[in-house]
Amino acid sequence: MSTYLILKNLHMTCAVLTFLGFSLRGYWMLTESAMLQKKAVKVFPHIVDTLLLLSAIMLAVVTGFYPFVYGWVTIKVVLLVAYIVLGTFALKRGKTKQSRLVFFIASLAVLLAIFATAAIKPGF
Repeated sequence: MSTYLILKNLHMTCAVLTFLGFSLRGYWMLTESAMLQKKAVKVFPHIVDTLLLLSAIMLAVVTGFYPFVYGWVTIKVVLLVAYIVLGTFALKRGKTKQSRLVFFIASLAVLLAIFATAAIKPGF
């Protein structure tokens, strides 16, 4: 299997794990589950997201698809920053459960927009 396919599969797997993990942590936040306090629940997302970011950087190097060169990659990076900011308010910084719910829904919408951008590669 080529380096590109290995990186792409790793990246896509981590993206799905990020989506599933964030969704589950959002559900636990809304239900005030004690699961959010488990060490594995706090550490695992950082491992997955680090692998996701590293695979993205390696894919950019292997393919030559760089932000500010390819618009769809730039869109993904901008959406990623928005997802991170919204996600921190959804899971940690939101002052009320209602505001955290709004941030959680917005975070999921942005994450789905990242997936859609990757799938259709607008302007490519």
